[in-house]
Amino acid sequence: MFLLFAATPVFAGEGTEGGHSVISNIAVCMVTAGLLGLIMKTLRQPLIMGYILAGVIIGPIGFRYITGPSEIITIAEIGLILLLFMIGLEIDLKKMFSAGKLVILTGILQFPICLGLGFLIFSGLGQMGLDLGDGYNRFYLAIAVSISSTMIVVKLLYDKMELDTLPGRITIGILIFQDIWAIIILTIQPNLSNPQVMGILKTFGIGGLLVAAALVISKYVLPVIFKSAAKLPELMMVLALAWCFLICLVAAHPKVGLSMEMGALIAGVALATFPYNLDVIAKVTSIRDFFITLFFVALGMQIPIPHVGILGLALLIAGVVILLRIFGVFAVLYTLRGGHRTSLLASFNLSQISEFSLVILTLGIGFGHIGQASLTTVIWVFVILAVGSTYLVKYSHGIQGFLSRRLSRLGIKDLSAPEKEKEAQKQRPIIMLGFFRIGSAFLDHISRKKQNLLDQIMVVDFNPVVKQELKKQGIPCVYGDVSHPDTLHHAKISHARVVLCTIPDAFLKGTSNHKFIGVVRRLCPEAKIIVTGENDLQSRALYDAGADLVIQTSALAANFLIPVVEQALADNLDAIRTEALQELETHNEFLK
Repeated sequence: MFLLFAATPVFAGEGTEGGHSVISNIAVCMVTAGLLGLIMKTLRQPLIMGYILAGVIIGPIGFRYITGPSEIITIAEIGLILLLFMIGLEIDLKKMFSAGKLVILTGILQFPICLGLGFLIFSGLGQMGLDLGDGYNRFYLAIAVSISSTMIVVKLLYDKMELDTLPGRITIGILIFQDIWAIIILTIQPNLSNPQVMGILKTFGIGGLLVAAALVISKYVLPVIFKSAAKLPELMMVLALAWCFLICLVAAHPKVGLSMEMGALIAGVALATFPYNLDVIAKVTSIRDFFITLFFVALGMQIPIPHVGILGLALLIAGVVILLRIFGVFAVLYTLRGGHRTSLLASFNLSQISEFSLVILTLGIGFGHIGQASLTTVIWVFVILAVGSTYLVKYSHGIQGFLSRRLSRLGIKDLSAPEKEKEAQKQRPIIMLGFFRIGSAFLDHISRKKQNLLDQIMVVDFNPVVKQELKKQGIPCVYGDVSHPDTLHHAKISHARVVLCTIPDAFLKGTSNHKFIGVVRRLCPEAKIIVTGENDLQSRALYDAGADLVIQTSALAANFLIPVVEQALADNLDAIRTEALQELETHNEFLK
């Protein structure tokens, strides 16, 4: 950092002219962002916060190395276009609508509920004397607090290995719907200053035609072009960017009347189901990250010196965000019988505001709808919640358990088994603790090859979707968190002859296979205990703790591979492949 500050006056001083000024400013931005990014990574904070802080440090309220960031803002606009292009690429409409009612209904309802309640709350606070500006400002604030951060959420869930859990899948589905809602806002945004119905309908009509044309071209023309360039990675990236900016230019044409940012979204959506979609994303990501970094550094430069009023207002709005997630996410999921755990965890996951909100407010300033003060406040809200949600998601399971118990005492009951199911549970000798991929495959194989065992199995799990699917198969499922011994006690598993846990420790939250052995030995001392180990060391420890058998998937897979490799060397793999494909055709697992 000292070297940067020593060198910057030489390279980024006001005396530098022309292109060298732009280049030196970019250099200062990237070096500072890199250093702050490393610090944020060490502190386990969102990288975006480091980039914004970099802009603060080198901008007008910091060391004043860049006092007129117009060049950076111009280049950062390219980052904004590429960001929206990437968001469009990741919107798979087919996958989104196949996600089930928990995702679809919550995704449809969450944004309008949060937007409406947010506007009412901000209007009420304004009438109480709080300076929240006019109706435009309150509307933009309501939009900002209704959208969560895809970048932050995906990173946090990936680190916790929870992307593939039910709360994780619901969270990602809601984020996709939020992107759709944001696209709608971007579409009508130019008409907000003169919100005539015909003008808005015209904008939607033109946007729809452009989307249709882009989809037709991406289906019939682009595959031929990209196929010819598939063996040249650098050309693939150039073609992807060319497509993006072509649609941007068409969208920004005066006769079309849309923005370049909207064009970038349309270009991305058109390629979302494209055969080369993943390749395009991989190629564009690196260059996109460069410009996005500049975008957030430029945002940091626009932050004035904070005072108690701004920070107090930002904290208040952050509280409003948490409140809105209760009504917009938890309440909807709970009403749809998502249960305490799924509803609370999804709400925690979405407890921040989006970089998309900053984009919308930035464009709102350009349209003259709001002033710089609104963006400044929302940037502070973004920073506060980026930090706060990191810890909220990190400790979400403990917080969820605490709140779930309090909700039950308040009369907001969790899912529970009907009396008929409870009677059926008492006679089941095979108990499955938790239900994930291996358990899903296990029950699928039993249903096809050993149906007589289905009547002997009971599952204990907190996934409401699993509970519904098992009920269709006539398999009772006790809804509860297996990490709590009380759950197993109330599940009345003392009669069990076999207790099975097929979930590795990496996916268990708040417990482990080792802990299961001790609890099960106390509750049903005569049962045979089968648990899952991830490696040799852990498997030996589980045997030492009293497990009757340890499933080590890596060892089982290696065992399976030996004859397969031998057959491959003898050119006899076709028979095994045909058998595997036939077997695959008969699979109908509970977890898709």
